[in-house]
Amino acid sequence: MTDARLGLTVTHRRYVPYSHAHYAGNLVDGAYALGLFGDVATEVCIQTDGDEGLFAGYSDVRFTAPIRAGDVVQVTAQVTRVGTRSRTLELSCAVVCRGRPDRSESAAEVLDPPIVAVTATGTVVVPAARVSREE
Repeated sequence: MTDARLGLTVTHRRYVPYSHAHYAGNLVDGAYALGLFGDVATEVCIQTDGDEGLFAGYSDVRFTAPIRAGDVVQVTAQVTRVGTRSRTLELSCAVVCRGRPDRSESAAEVLDPPIVAVTATGTVVVPAARVSREE
């Protein structure tokens, strides 16, 4: 019997404000993407278990491209394993739109294909009292 929660995918999109620029060239620090992973993981836990859950840890975090202020990012979490209290998630943060200050102050473009900036595997846990009887 396959668990119906396997394969559940949750996606968020967010504009990266200039107030989050941390380095020269309007670069945003890598922790910004990890914070977004926490947000999308929270929704996964709510959808799968009716609880916000807790992030237990990350493995295999990879920063593959920069995120800049003015970008629009798409963050995705997919459930790849369901344990008694834990869920394993494959996480991705992709830049789907990017500012083009070389054209004008407010110019931007849609990136096709998007640029994958950060990937990770994450583990979340939900309190035992909230785990469904199906487990």
